[in-house]
Amino acid sequence: MTIDSAYIQEILILVLQGIPTTLRLTFIPLLLALPFAFLIALARQRNIKVLARISQVYVSFIRGTPLIVQILVMYSLFPSLLNVIVKSRGIDYDVFGINPIYYAYIVFTLNTVAILSEVFRSALETVDKRQLEAALSIGLLPVQAYRRIVIPQALVAATPNLCNSTVNLLKSTSLAFLMSVQDITAIAKTEAAFGYNYLESYLVIFIVYIVLCSLVQVFFQLLEQRLSVYKRGRAVAKKTVMQPEYYEDARKERYHAGIEEYS
Repeated sequence: MTIDSAYIQEILILVLQGIPTTLRLTFIPLLLALPFAFLIALARQRNIKVLARISQVYVSFIRGTPLIVQILVMYSLFPSLLNVIVKSRGIDYDVFGINPIYYAYIVFTLNTVAILSEVFRSALETVDKRQLEAALSIGLLPVQAYRRIVIPQALVAATPNLCNSTVNLLKSTSLAFLMSVQDITAIAKTEAAFGYNYLESYLVIFIVYIVLCSLVQVFFQLLEQRLSVYKRGRAVAKKTVMQPEYYEDARKERYHAGIEEYS
């Protein structure tokens, strides 16, 4: 078994051109899913009857079906269904000419909403409910209480799981080639088919995904440090409170030392 180093250099250049598409497939669904996931988590945490029940069914459905099945159903069923609706309205529009990346956005967004809703729900549960009650008792509105007290603490708890979800989403975008989206994996598979250089192609995308996932993890580590500022502030405040006792002990030691010297 020999590895074609010249082909690796060629496929690497082509694969790098697919990185922007992969990043769009990762961060656009992530940004679209964040507000909906938080609202679902809030509805379940506050036990809003109708919304909590609907959210629970939705999350169970998404988590209970493989992502590849969701992709195949969306890419096979949704365009045909949309075409029927367009034709019934008398609209002259080629539905099948839509860029398949938009279907990928829909699938990954729906999947990410379900995953992040559980991340946010568990993070909200880590914040003591008495803090929210205390905030409401001093006249803060629920929106103000969540924005100033609950959410900053919940974000710190959610950051590690949010990082895991983002990394998993980044890796899951490799399935977008099933919808003819030219991402990293699609480019590598297409080029490998010409000369049967599958080993070299898979080695290249293996390394590229490792680098991208590592960069995402570094970003979230920095974000977690930034969000944990309030913890450092609390430690400084505690140290400041302890300073008077320390100085009191120091004054007592100097006082007794002075007495011994004059005696």
